[in-house]
Amino acid sequence: MKVAIVCDWLTGIGGAERVVLELHKMYPKAPIYTSQYSPGSIDGFEEATIKTTWLQTLPAGLKKFLPVLRAWTFSHLDLSGYDLVISSTGAEAKAIKTGEKTTHISYMHSPTHYYWIRHDEYLSQPGFPRGFNWLAKLSLKLLIGPLKRWDRRVSRRPDFIIANSNYTKDNIKRYYKREAEVIFPPVNVDGFKLARTSDASYRHGFVIAGRQVPYKRFDLAIVACNELKVPLIVIGDGPDHRRLEKLAGRQTTFLTNVSDGDMADHFRSSLGFIMPNADDFGIVAVEAMAAGTPVIAYQKGGSLDYLLPGKTGLFFDRQTPASLRSCLETALTKSFDYEAISEHAKQFSCEAFRKNMRQFIDECLKEKANA
Repeated sequence: MKVAIVCDWLTGIGGAERVVLELHKMYPKAPIYTSQYSPGSIDGFEEATIKTTWLQTLPAGLKKFLPVLRAWTFSHLDLSGYDLVISSTGAEAKAIKTGEKTTHISYMHSPTHYYWIRHDEYLSQPGFPRGFNWLAKLSLKLLIGPLKRWDRRVSRRPDFIIANSNYTKDNIKRYYKREAEVIFPPVNVDGFKLARTSDASYRHGFVIAGRQVPYKRFDLAIVACNELKVPLIVIGDGPDHRRLEKLAGRQTTFLTNVSDGDMADHFRSSLGFIMPNADDFGIVAVEAMAAGTPVIAYQKGGSLDYLLPGKTGLFFDRQTPASLRSCLETALTKSFDYEAISEHAKQFSCEAFRKNMRQFIDECLKEKANA
């Protein structure tokens, strides 16, 4: 069986790239087609056959400027010579062309954010380098109509769709009018597993981690912890970093370039991991759970699939500092079973992902053959 893997880009490690890495482990001989590849910024693909498009000649830093060019490029990429094509996408890679004998399974991380779910956020704060935001806003305003129609049209190209959460499944149904099977993304739970006693005496303060962009709402965590006068560790970097530093109080610590090992230690020594936004899934929150750390999450998004209120964490129902602060106050006085939280996270392991994917792929191939 000839197999190909497709993804939007490989220029850094995130949820979509982790899915591609696991697919590569499942099909090590399958070529990976992508718009751009930066070997120095992502590990695990040294032995893979990476086939980039002409967009590889452009700097990877221009990725945000290229949705129209990626749309054109992927929609003309013909992979009809393969028996099975698996795309991992939250943008344009689902648009590839396949033949009648090809089974195209698309693992969707979300309907394209900048057209649908977060269009207003991208329009108000595109997050481009200074001096280019006006161009991004103008382009979105002028092109949003045609691009939405294109995106909805090419969403019909895959034969089968997988969603990374029930939240994403609902959004695929809402925007693309397609049904999807939910298979949770792979999480390196072994790398973050609880390694110490379940005694709470060594835990203090809270932690938040991820790319610092406005829609992640790191500001809520900083303001709430300021008001409670409790320690907060902020891990990561991004275009919102300077603004967040100005909001921070003396008990807030910013850390960048943190290794997975050090991040696991920060999770294990914290009373809770804060997730103040509606993420499509939220791999980093499950990594925190693998370390036995309860998750304090906004009650919307992928966290609804893995957070058990009162057992593996707590929900707050409004994206306001007051609502989060009230939830953190509860967390400060509540006792959690850290070992039970760590055990709960195991169902989201890389092994579970590969098992579920193999089963679904086999079912799709049989259905396609009998059609």
